[in-house]
Amino acid sequence: ILSTNELQELSDEVFRLSTVHEIVLNADLKVHMVNFPPHSLENRVKETLHKAFWDRLKKQISASPPDYTQAIQLLQEIKEALLLLLLPQNSQLRSQIEGVLDLELIRQEAEHGALDIRGLTTSILGTMAMLCAPFRDEEVQGLQSLTDPAELLREIFRVLDLMKMDMLNFTIQSLRPYLQECYVQYEQEKFQKILDKLPSNLDNTTEWLRRAAAAVSASSLQSQSCPGAVSSGTTVPSVMSVLNQGYMDLLCWCGFCSQTLLLDQARLQEVQAQVNQLTIIAAVLLVTSGVCGNTLFGSPGFIDRLKLVTKVLLEGACTFARFRYEEALQDISDQVLQEVSRTLSQLGYPAFASEKCTSLKGQIKSIADKGNAVRHIIKQRIHLFLSLFISPDGQNSQKDFPKGLDAIQEELQEVGRRFRSVTYHNRQVFGPFYSAILKKVLFPEAEPDSGRYSM
Repeated sequence: ILSTNELQELSDEVFRLSTVHEIVLNADLKVHMVNFPPHSLENRVKETLHKAFWDRLKKQISASPPDYTQAIQLLQEIKEALLLLLLPQNSQLRSQIEGVLDLELIRQEAEHGALDIRGLTTSILGTMAMLCAPFRDEEVQGLQSLTDPAELLREIFRVLDLMKMDMLNFTIQSLRPYLQECYVQYEQEKFQKILDKLPSNLDNTTEWLRRAAAAVSASSLQSQSCPGAVSSGTTVPSVMSVLNQGYMDLLCWCGFCSQTLLLDQARLQEVQAQVNQLTIIAAVLLVTSGVCGNTLFGSPGFIDRLKLVTKVLLEGACTFARFRYEEALQDISDQVLQEVSRTLSQLGYPAFASEKCTSLKGQIKSIADKGNAVRHIIKQRIHLFLSLFISPDGQNSQKDFPKGLDAIQEELQEVGRRFRSVTYHNRQVFGPFYSAILKKVLFPEAEPDSGRYSM
């Protein structure tokens, strides 16, 4: 049982680990402002509170004599925001901001009725123009036309929030090359700290590798039992073969994830969904090709149109849930038949007989069955390709591309690259942990089980 402080420390470690992990793996990572849907309850509450706040400020500034209490507080927040945007070498600009936005002096001027809000905001806009990214220049310049002090302060805050996002994204981009050089050691150390506090945190990982090792051993025994195979006695699977099997297993399992892959769970689910989708698309194309023949499939753009129709109708069906694919494939069969009929007409060929149309639709709808032979073969070929793609010594040349998958070659290679990115990173970071676990799994009698895994 961990104390509150230990839980907070553990949470901080996980946050730092996940942040570095995301920066290293996601080259497109950018921080964006949170925007609620226009008609959502959250947005209505936000707009109501903001309007009340800024209306109150406008009323205070317009009073006679003006009440600058709230305005001074906002100026202090603006000062802090500007200072956060400075780089360490901007010492001169820092001194300038400190001098212009001297809060003690501003309070004294307000008490004596000599506070020049317009002059201060002009200086603030000048500083923002120097600090903002080039693509924000026009937005900052547009603020100069505002004459109402309350509205101007409100817009200054809005643009400053955007500038803070720009600075954060610039920092992420600048840090990425340095993090990529040391991420393996960093993630290993952070994960080891978490593991020291939660020794049982690798239970799922141990079970995952145990099942993968059993599958590799069973496959090896099966191959040795084939006629003509030369028996090499009892063989212990290698770490690489077990990991390859484990990674491929994740494409078929739902709801399970090793602790060492939790930070990549969303990426793995995306790969799984894309593999499922490509399996259905390739199966639909193969079935349609068998019914329609090469002449129709050679028509310019025909395959691309079928792919697009199938992909659109499969959106959202991310798992092999039977009822969802049955519904999608019903619509797909109708659209494929329409496209086939349209293309036949354009090429001057007679329309299919009703029996052939019924056969085509029936074969496409039957792809929803998990025991469907076409779908099973396609799935096997895709998984074989991906297993070679992620293997460190695998072959990924064009000549090795599986037969029958030419129509989805580009998409499948992109999925393979995403999958390989995750598995390569995972091997680099957690290789020592996996070796220690497999040593205990494969050779439990070699040393007493301490119940802990470490590098």
